[in-house]
Amino acid sequence: MSGACERCLRRARLIAQLAPRITGMLARGRRVPGLLALSEQDLIAAAGGRHKDLVRERLASFDPDAERRDLEAAGVWAVCRHGPAYPAQLLDLPDPPAALFGIGAPELLELVADGPAVAVVGTRRPSPYGTEVAYALGRGLGAAGVPVVSGLALGIDATAHRGCLDGHGAPLAVLARGPEYAYPRRHRKLHEQVSQQGAVVSELPPGTAAERWSFPARNRIMAGLARLTLVVEAADPSGSLITAEFARDLGRGVAAVPGRVTARMAEGTNGLLRDGAVPVTSTEDVLDELYGVGMRPPPPGGTRPAPPAEAGMRLVLDAVEAGSSVDEIVARTRASASEVRVALARLEADGHVVRGALGGWERAAM
Repeated sequence: MSGACERCLRRARLIAQLAPRITGMLARGRRVPGLLALSEQDLIAAAGGRHKDLVRERLASFDPDAERRDLEAAGVWAVCRHGPAYPAQLLDLPDPPAALFGIGAPELLELVADGPAVAVVGTRRPSPYGTEVAYALGRGLGAAGVPVVSGLALGIDATAHRGCLDGHGAPLAVLARGPEYAYPRRHRKLHEQVSQQGAVVSELPPGTAAERWSFPARNRIMAGLARLTLVVEAADPSGSLITAEFARDLGRGVAAVPGRVTARMAEGTNGLLRDGAVPVTSTEDVLDELYGVGMRPPPPGGTRPAPPAEAGMRLVLDAVEAGSSVDEIVARTRASASEVRVALARLEADGHVVRGALGGWERAAM
């Protein structure tokens, strides 16, 4: 289905046509302020080069009906900024995308528009610590019903989305190319899973390749969709810090996971914390920032899980409050390690506990 108007479809196709030219002009050191906010004719003048006349001819012959047929054939839907399904918070951008093209559930955009979403971003080469934290946060947010926005990139982005999927949450991936194919290609399975359980979107129509400029352009959309941008692990400089900068420019929240002061991959996140970002060490910290302490909504489905009926299960659940590792829980309950592991598996399946960032156990976010 395509709920996008002719004007916005034409605008998106123009940007796709000019995409390689935009990369070329930026590579030569030229900068055009607000490039994506320019009018069609000014954009052609800025980026069309010696092919300006050809670009104008193609734009004049644009066929919206053919474009909609192509979208349908590709299994891609579209919404535009003149329609009710377009996320209103993107209009806070100085250059909001004319349209969003997507696969998966278009209803997820309504969920993101009506409630808080969190953009989880970070390095493509995370440490084991960063990987554990990103997965735990993605899973915890997914279990709490908070959409997780990221770029499906290597490293932190993909890990957060995997966590969200395992938490039975709603992942929303924003790509720097057309939405129908995974980027990078090694994430084809993850791309498929995200589109089945959530959605994959882009401001670029199907068939558009990724360009160097389209990655920071993609980052502004992630920051625009989210109420909070959370950087898990990032060097300085990095694309993740660009996303955080977009979020700050929009007046949105920025949070970061503390890292080792001697680790290069923590320079960016520790710098954000030094500059006033919210420190995050657990899903609970994120939910407190979104909703306020003690004001969290009930989990998806509307109610908390009922307390476990068996005394032994309640003992294990109480022990999780005081210690997160299996050994600590064994010491407090005096049960065997195998009994504790079985109890934890049942408690996790019932929604009472989740695996923590460092491999231990935590009470589930409620």
